[in-house]
Amino acid sequence: MRMRARSFVLAALTLLASTLALAGSGAAEQREKLDALRERIAGLRAQIASTSDERSTLSSQLQQSERQIGRLARKLRVLEGRLERQRERLGELRTEHQARSVALQQQREALVRQVRAAYVMGRQERLKILLNQEDPSTLSRVMAYYDYLGRARAEKMRVIRGHLERLVATEREIRDEEQKLAGLRDEQSAELAAMQHNQDQRREIVAQLTRDLNDKGRRLDRMQSDERDLKTLIDGIEQALADIPVGNPDQEAFAGQRGRLPWPARGSLVNRFGAARLGSLVWDGVMISAPEGEEVRAVHHGRVAFADWLRGFGLLLIVDHGDGYMTLYGHNQSLFKEAGDWVEIDEPIALVGSSGGRDQAGVYFGIRHDGRAVDPVKWCRRPKGSKVG
Repeated sequence: MRMRARSFVLAALTLLASTLALAGSGAAEQREKLDALRERIAGLRAQIASTSDERSTLSSQLQQSERQIGRLARKLRVLEGRLERQRERLGELRTEHQARSVALQQQREALVRQVRAAYVMGRQERLKILLNQEDPSTLSRVMAYYDYLGRARAEKMRVIRGHLERLVATEREIRDEEQKLAGLRDEQSAELAAMQHNQDQRREIVAQLTRDLNDKGRRLDRMQSDERDLKTLIDGIEQALADIPVGNPDQEAFAGQRGRLPWPARGSLVNRFGAARLGSLVWDGVMISAPEGEEVRAVHHGRVAFADWLRGFGLLLIVDHGDGYMTLYGHNQSLFKEAGDWVEIDEPIALVGSSGGRDQAGVYFGIRHDGRAVDPVKWCRRPKGSKVG
């Protein structure tokens, strides 16, 4: 029996080891595929930049400025989270300090009552009571009271000392947390100043770009070139993702979400799918007007295929949902994800912005199926007039 049990254990351990090895090799293979994906997307991005005028001085300056604004916005968001947690901790400590102060005062008052009770019982010291040679039963009872009161006073004094020590420690911690909070506020002020400087620079660049593209024909050429670049990017992404599965058996397929998808941001539809844009160009997605800095959220589970700046779309994020479906989120102020990251439905992935040279904050939202643009209004929850989200 022992030999059989030992053989069973060894077999189980061998199977477990082989399973872990396979899982490890599978994870390593996935990492290699993701690294290859990032390299291919980076190469595709460089190819698009080399064939467009992104290398021109103004476009390059706009790209650098908006990327820097994106980094600062992301850092400020993290700082704000830390500040909020710091404020909460400080509030907890101050509440604790107040409770300890009340408890200390209560213990002091209790000690005063005990001392007063001892005084009322008799003003003579213990030795004097013994020497008076009173009735033994009375003497025994009085001595018991004295012992009880002595122990009670000693316990109260111990409790008071403990409260005092914890109160001093809490006060010290409050001072430390206040210093941390002040440091975070100083850091936030510096980042806000840097953000304002970059935004001023960006406005100057956008104004100059607008002057350069005053001619309608030049604007149309630029827009057509931007659309071609986006198509090249999407085609390249589809090829790069061909051997990287996105499907998750626990998630409902994107195709089954028609008419039920949430909107990526709360705002107003200012440009609808198929509406005239300029010349023969029409909108291949929608523009949602929303306050700058508001969260942009993923509309469905998937993997980020692209997260970078693209001329005409600014800071653009593309999520692959499998089965040929992709969603696009453009003109963001900041991106929270990188190529290869998984996202869940309703997860914050970016902040509303005006990158790409826009003068109004909003989100470009597009849906692609096998590279072909489809109307987001038919896929997302019914708008209330022009209001979405």
